[in-house]
Amino acid sequence: MAKKAAAKTAKPKAKKATTAKAASKGDDIRAKSADELAGDLVGLKKEQFNLRFQLANGQAENTGRIRTVRRSIARIETVLTEQRRKSAKG
Repeated sequence: MAKKAAAKTAKPKAKKATTAKAASKGDDIRAKSADELAGDLVGLKKEQFNLRFQLANGQAENTGRIRTVRRSIARIETVLTEQRRKSAKG
């Protein structure tokens, strides 16, 4: 048994390729204008409403989508707030 454990640890691990930093979801959202964000926000809120309705009726197929939509809404609202504060400061 000790030989098997030693053999597993002796294997060289594959290194991940080092590439440029990928753009995060927040960076993608910050690149949009306030009008585009407002449109996206309306669409996501409609989707959230429909998902909640499906969940209440027992028709929800992808319950994980509720979480991702909620987080996307929060990201957009955060960026909109940042933009408002930045424009208020001047």
